[in-house]
Amino acid sequence: MTRFKQEVGDLQHITNDQLPITKKLMKCINCGTDNTLKDRTANQGRCKQCNHPFAFEPTTMGKFQKITDSMFAKIISDLSANNTLFFTPKQLLYFLDNRLKKKVSSSISVFIGLYIFFNIWVTGFFGGFSIPILLVLNAVLPIKLPEYTSFIVVNLIFQLVTIFYLFRETNSPTINHKTRQALARFLQLIGLFVIIAGIIISVSIVNSFTLFAIAVIIGMMSIYLGTKQVGKVGLVQEFLFSQSEFQQWLTRWEQINGSLQKILPSPRQEQIAPASINPDVTAYSFDRLVVCDSPNIAQLLISNNFHFENNCAVLSINGYPQSIFETTMEMLRRNPNLQVFAIHDCSPKGVSLVHRLRTSENWFINSDVTIIDVGLLPRQILANKRGMFIQNAASLTKKSTELPLEVRQTLSNEELAWLDAGNFVELESFTPQMLIKVLRSGISGSLNLESDDSSMILIGDSGNDIYMVESFG
Repeated sequence: MTRFKQEVGDLQHITNDQLPITKKLMKCINCGTDNTLKDRTANQGRCKQCNHPFAFEPTTMGKFQKITDSMFAKIISDLSANNTLFFTPKQLLYFLDNRLKKKVSSSISVFIGLYIFFNIWVTGFFGGFSIPILLVLNAVLPIKLPEYTSFIVVNLIFQLVTIFYLFRETNSPTINHKTRQALARFLQLIGLFVIIAGIIISVSIVNSFTLFAIAVIIGMMSIYLGTKQVGKVGLVQEFLFSQSEFQQWLTRWEQINGSLQKILPSPRQEQIAPASINPDVTAYSFDRLVVCDSPNIAQLLISNNFHFENNCAVLSINGYPQSIFETTMEMLRRNPNLQVFAIHDCSPKGVSLVHRLRTSENWFINSDVTIIDVGLLPRQILANKRGMFIQNAASLTKKSTELPLEVRQTLSNEELAWLDAGNFVELESFTPQMLIKVLRSGISGSLNLESDDSSMILIGDSGNDIYMVESFG
C-alpha cells in the first residue's frame, strides 16, 4: 500500500521530461550532446563533448523539483513567447512551478493501470498472507468463514484506503487545479468499478447480501467524493519550492549561460527628476489610460510596448514611471472622453484600486471619467473553471475587513467571504501573453459600453460610471 501511494504521488508531480531521471540522458544546451549520469559525474557536471557546465543536476534535487537544463531553457522560451516578450522574475517562478506540477488529466490510463495492478497484487499477497489468521478465527468462532473471506476483506480495505488517499490529494495545495480534477474523475471511476465488481462477485460467486451492501456503499461513497471535487474551485495552492531556492537556480543559470535577455529588473522606486518632453508632444493626449496596482506590472506592459500598440498611457498607482508621471497626467486630464482601465491583484489592496482612483487628488477625484475594472476580482476567480493560483495569507484578513465601505458594497457576500479568509491571487501568476490578451479584450469590450451585448457590467451611478469586466481571460 505504501508503494502504491508513492507511485501515485510521483505521477502527480513528475513531468515527462523527468522519467526516469537517474537513467535518462541529459542534453547539453550548448552543443546538443546527450550525457548520461555517469558522463556528468566523471566530468564534474560538464558536457563530455564541449565541457559546458550543466546548471542543474536533477539527481541531487528534491523529489518534485527535478529540473534539467533543456527543460529550464524551454520554460524561458515559452514564457517569453520565443524571446519576444519581457517577463518578471516572479512570473518565471510561477511558470516553473506550474511546469513541475504534473498535469495528469491526459494520464488517467496510467492511474487506471496502477490501480488494477495493485488491486490484484495487494489482494493476492495480503489476502494469502492473512489466511492463517482466518483459520485461527474459524477455530474460535461459531460460524466458519470460507478462505476467500480474507481476500475480500483485504480488497475492501484496499478500496477504502485508496479512496480516502485520492480524496485527500484532491485537496492538496501542492498540485494544480487540472491534476485535482483528474484525481476527482478517477475517484468516480473507482466508485463505478467497485459497485459493478461488488454486485457481480456478491451475486454470482459468493451469494452474500452483506458483501453486496458493503460494495454499493463504498462505491457510492467514492462517486460522491469524486463528484464533490469535480468542478470545485477556490482551493489554495503552494509552491513546490521556496523563493530562495528559485533565486539560487536563476543565479546559477545566469552565471553559466549569461543573463536572460527578457527578464525585467526591479522597477526603480527612487525619485527621478521629471523628464524634459517636447511641448508638441505634451499638447497631445491619450484616449485610454491603464493603471496598475504595482510598478512591476506597469513596467511589464511598457517594456512590451503595450502603450504604443494600443495607443494608451500606462502608469502605476504609486506614480511609476516617476520621470513622466506628472506630465502624462496633465495630458490625460485634457481629454474629456478618457477611459481608464484598472488592472490589479485580487487582494484587499487590489480591489480598492478603483476607489483610490476616484477619491485621490493625484488621480480623478470630482471627475466624471469612465473607469473600467478589468480585474482581478474575486467573482472572476470563483467563476473561473480552469482554476487560478490562489494563495492565502492570514495578514490579509484584517486588511480585507478594514476596506472602505464603498469598496465592500461593490462585492457580493461570497466575494467578501473569500477575501476575508485571507485569499489572494497575483497578476504575476499569469504569463505576459495572458495579461496583454486580457487588457486588449477589456479595451475592445469598452468600445460599446451602452450596448446590450457589452461584456461590461455597470457598477457606478450615472455621471460617475464604473464598469467591471465579467471574466478575466
